[in-house]
Amino acid sequence: MVKVNGHETDAAGNTISEYLTGTNYDAKRIAVEKNGEIVPKAEYETTVLIDGDVIEIVSFVGGG
Repeated sequence: MVKVNGHETDAAGNTISEYLTGTNYDAKRIAVEKNGEIVPKAEYETTVLIDGDVIEIVSFVGGG
């Protein structure tokens, strides 16, 4: 199990890109942190999630 934004999910074995494909996140407007480290967008397709990972996904919103 992988914890994403505080919720356990069965995402182990998927890359970050694969996980995001099944969600409503816009990959252009988010930042992903894996186990306390920011993951560069260029690594989303090669970074595999494993049991015990803690993922935080932050969406950017415009405003002013």
